[in-house]
Amino acid sequence: MSENGKTPVDFWFDPLCPWAWMTSRWMLEVEKLRDVEVRWHVMSLAVLNEPKLDTLPEKYREGMKQAWGPVRVVIAAQQKYGDEVLGKLYTALGIRFHNRGEGATREAIAGALEEVGLPADLLDYADSDAYDTELRASHKEGIDKVGQEVGTPVIAVPGADGKQLAFFGPVVTPAPKGEEAAKLWDGTLMVASIPGFYEIKRTRTAGPSFD
Repeated sequence: MSENGKTPVDFWFDPLCPWAWMTSRWMLEVEKLRDVEVRWHVMSLAVLNEPKLDTLPEKYREGMKQAWGPVRVVIAAQQKYGDEVLGKLYTALGIRFHNRGEGATREAIAGALEEVGLPADLLDYADSDAYDTELRASHKEGIDKVGQEVGTPVIAVPGADGKQLAFFGPVVTPAPKGEEAAKLWDGTLMVASIPGFYEIKRTRTAGPSFD
């Protein structure tokens, strides 16, 4: 339990990923309906894809180069100003990147920093490896809980046996609200608690809906 008595839910995200963004908005809805508290952490699609970069299509390789900037700004903000800035900054970035369709531009990042009251010079870290060690450590903490064959987000919660339950996803669109959000949370925890359970999946027939 956290200090306020709520169950901590650790959530690893890369701000570039639209599917992680959808899941994060669902998770905030779950916070209203269940006695849980989200704790935000950074992971990186660029780091995740490093070992297989040479096998990826050229367009995706270029995307991974661009993926470094936003997540480097986020980890710099966390290192300099504490964990408490992560949730607000992620929300400000995600609204611009995804809901408004601005993409992960320098202008969008600058706007997000201004909105949450963080210094504009954090944008300089988009092109800096100053906190890459911390970024990789945060990424490793999350990915080690679920293995390399997943993406973002990773969620971890305390299990009944004292060990953490960790999983990738859920991947869902649009982000459920109200009772549907609570039902998905309860069901996800139920299947994740079964030893040896690994996967439920079906072909995606729609892209992320940010409405």
